[in-house]
Amino acid sequence: RPDAIALRCEGVSWTYGKLAGRAYAIARLLRDKGVGTGSFAAISLDRSHDLVAAILGVLEAGAAYVPIDPTYPPERRTFLLLDSKAQVVISTSTLATGLPTGNAVRVLIDRVEGDLARLAPPQGEVPMLLHQPDPAHPAYVIYTSGSTGKPKGVVVRHGEMARLFSATDDWFHFGPDDVWTLFHSYAFDFSVWELWGALAFGGRLVVVPYAVSRAPEVFARLVRDENVTVLNQTPSAFRQFIAASEEVTRQDGKPAYALRYVVFGGEALDLKALEPWFAEYGDGNGDGYGDGDGGTG
Repeated sequence: RPDAIALRCEGVSWTYGKLAGRAYAIARLLRDKGVGTGSFAAISLDRSHDLVAAILGVLEAGAAYVPIDPTYPPERRTFLLLDSKAQVVISTSTLATGLPTGNAVRVLIDRVEGDLARLAPPQGEVPMLLHQPDPAHPAYVIYTSGSTGKPKGVVVRHGEMARLFSATDDWFHFGPDDVWTLFHSYAFDFSVWELWGALAFGGRLVVVPYAVSRAPEVFARLVRDENVTVLNQTPSAFRQFIAASEEVTRQDGKPAYALRYVVFGGEALDLKALEPWFAEYGDGNGDGYGDGDGGTG
């Protein structure tokens, strides 16, 4: 479905065809720089359409991506880049300033637009995949916080990433009508669930800018306005979302959420903290939101 909407960010939509073409061009550019199976490619980009395209492009080149969130302190960004021995770092002129790259080649998105245009498939043509990954190939590396010592990189393979969804398919039945938010940092493994829960099933991914993710009322309105059906939250973030929904209700009237599931992760869940949500919206039995076929997970 190349004409179906794959991404939305700040009101701008990309179709699956456009996303595939951009990822293909990035993959070809990386291949030209020697990136391939067994390589690691660091990504340090703001949340945007190109962040998602870069992740797909790295995977299509055969490499694994190393997420380096630009909001991290400079010391952590430098450590992750050097420790991972990334062959390239995909960033922008602004975000790469002051970032020592060691032996990594810089690919600055704002400076390679001409190359990407040259390498992109003809307009309207959906490209063939450059590389078909093996389930045993590394897909990404996410580092621990380092709270108990030096951060450690954890390599996750394609097969393990795919199994996350095959093992949970009977619970959720995600599909092309679902709308997800990329709310979490792409350096946090919750983001993997958000990315592929949308894109692997032909759904729509709404990329949430960092500033919006830190403004609960703005985010609550985004969830309402984008008709999000699958919302993924840590319990502490969802407590803020509940309070924000109450404020939005006071200002605008009760939000007409399209939510089918709220999925929690990352922290222990205090069920009592959900009482205000259940009192207002029910538990997915058709008494307040959604179409009555879903629920909170």
